[in-house]
Amino acid sequence: MYGTCAKMRVKAENVESLKKVMDAQMSGDPIPGYKQSYVLTENDSDSFWLFVIFEDRASYDKNANDPAQHERFMEMRGLLEADPEWHDGMIMEG
Repeated sequence: MYGTCAKMRVKAENVESLKKVMDAQMSGDPIPGYKQSYVLTENDSDSFWLFVIFEDRASYDKNANDPAQHERFMEMRGLLEADPEWHDGMIMEG
């Protein structure tokens, strides 16, 4: 598996909107190779951690280079304080 982890700071007034945008995006057309996403809301912080999991790096890269993915990101980006801090890599099961 392969994916990304993104640390995000969501504008306080946009927390509910971000949840709605992400729910709508995930209920749309299937994304080849996509497996699952999770969001962790850090205790006593305005930081959110987004985890996105794909079957493999090839499907992740294909999605990352898809103009439709850029549109999905820009919809989400408008709700954030700044650009996310991205960390891509292999995902190990334990």
